[in-house]
Amino acid sequence: MFDLMPIAFKNINQLWAYILTETLKQLGLTCAIICPGSRSTPLAVAFAKLAPEIEAISVLDERSAAFFALGQAKATGRPVVLLCTSGTAGANFYPAVIEASYSRVPLLVLTTDRPPELRDCHSGQTIDQLRLYGNYPNWQAELALPSAEMGMLAYLRQMVIHSWETAQIPTKGPVHLNIPFRDPLAPVPDGSDLSFLQSQFHPEDFFAGIANITPYPIPYAPCPIPKEWKQCDRGIIIAGVAQPQQPQEYCKAIAQLSQTLKWPVLAEGLSPLRNYADLNPYLISTYDLILRNQQLAKQLAPQMVIQIGEMPTSKELRTWIDATQPQRWVIDNSNQNLDPLHGRTTHLRMSVEQLAVWLDKGEGGENSSLSPSSSPDYLRQWCAAEAQVRTAVDQTMGNMEELFEGKAAWLISQTLPPGTPLFIANSMPVRDVEFFWKPNNLRVRSYFNRGANGIDGTLSTALGIAYRQQSSVMLTGDLALLHDTNGFLIRNKFVGHLTIVLINNNGGGIFEMLPIAKFDPPFEEFFGTPQDINFAQLCATYNVQHELITSWEQLQQKLNPLPTKGIRVLELQTNRKADAKWRQDNLRKFAADIVI
Repeated sequence: MFDLMPIAFKNINQLWAYILTETLKQLGLTCAIICPGSRSTPLAVAFAKLAPEIEAISVLDERSAAFFALGQAKATGRPVVLLCTSGTAGANFYPAVIEASYSRVPLLVLTTDRPPELRDCHSGQTIDQLRLYGNYPNWQAELALPSAEMGMLAYLRQMVIHSWETAQIPTKGPVHLNIPFRDPLAPVPDGSDLSFLQSQFHPEDFFAGIANITPYPIPYAPCPIPKEWKQCDRGIIIAGVAQPQQPQEYCKAIAQLSQTLKWPVLAEGLSPLRNYADLNPYLISTYDLILRNQQLAKQLAPQMVIQIGEMPTSKELRTWIDATQPQRWVIDNSNQNLDPLHGRTTHLRMSVEQLAVWLDKGEGGENSSLSPSSSPDYLRQWCAAEAQVRTAVDQTMGNMEELFEGKAAWLISQTLPPGTPLFIANSMPVRDVEFFWKPNNLRVRSYFNRGANGIDGTLSTALGIAYRQQSSVMLTGDLALLHDTNGFLIRNKFVGHLTIVLINNNGGGIFEMLPIAKFDPPFEEFFGTPQDINFAQLCATYNVQHELITSWEQLQQKLNPLPTKGIRVLELQTNRKADAKWRQDNLRKFAADIVI
């Protein structure tokens, strides 16, 4: 049964807000992140009235709120609403909107605005909010001014339904609605006679048929498995950056393709394959290190490559693919161009899970003609190199007692409780995961912002992922954390637990790996940018638990088991320049003496 909220009869703005929020509730929205402000009052009140069906969470800082919503949407795979007032408030959503677009995360961005007559006349807190986010949203529109006419209420309902759908198909991403309101904004009478709604408006009929709509994806065009695959015995599968909602099914599909073709799978550190290692017998995790050996790189040059999803982070891999120019296929069901190398590439607009269905239907099963005709020496060479380099990495890391920041990624890969959500910050943490993350069967759920690859919103995204989820972990450097410390303001409303493994090397370690590091000045001031922050004092300011980690044994003990409530920081103080020199001196050595 539906009850028309009594508040909806207060004024036209509240009626409009009720229709909008009730439609979203019927569609299945469960979370709305609301930033404080005046112009958004009608919607903030309406969302607050819909608890507990829709959880409304107030977050002060708009940039932090946007990334928190991004994290929630990543974790659930469902759209999350993000609401703010007029003026520059919405501009602070911009970085998260960009990330949502590039990493394909569904967000419903609602910016409230002044009515047309108060624009372009220096009315306070007014900017041009039309197309505020450029071309990044999947779709964007400005709603009409609120009206109580039945046809306009139906218009509003359908615009909201369309927004919900276009945030999810054909490719997930942000949708922006700019929503103007005239005064009064509070739920007080505005002189309108809304009594006619009692006889004309029937909620059961008005909202019928939209409950929990799941948008149907646009059907993909079936295509036969490329015949070239079955004729090639020097092919590789590249499993790139991926955050699938069903990681086990994703890993099984890639394993099926790999075992059918008998091609090795080069798995990015941010790919779930490294956390479901038992499903993929031909898994190669050390390819970045192997390819630093020029002889091996030449010996292992492929003729064909199947790239699944985004290209991995590894610069060594990209350079190698660019130099060898194999024929490539990109498997991804988006409508985007996923080939930054501009090679001889064919996009197959389907998911790898859909491809696996075709394999099951006889388009390349175990008994099909897809099995390579010649013996897979190439596969054995890759597996032999992986075994030797993997052993060298594990022995080196296992014997290392000093707090080298790269070992944190290696240790975390073997320590976390099964299924732990893990957010990995950009810059050096993602690269250390690429270099050192050991394949395991822990089913860790890795998350990251590798759409635009920025450090903004790192803490807030991790908190959004961890909210009401299994106890979670974040691996981050000091600059990424400092860039988003306002994320800690949600601590009193945060439900769940987040452990932050903080690699504090007092600056930007990623820049130590670049040629500019040899030029100081100006390197240290303008690139290294040490901030000299006492993180114990910073955490005390936000009433967040802090602990200085001085040994690897201590870190292991703190990561398993994990607490169930609160936010804590485990700080490892490392030497930025010494760690950069270690990478420069040692990464090439792991595969230097390998013979296959």
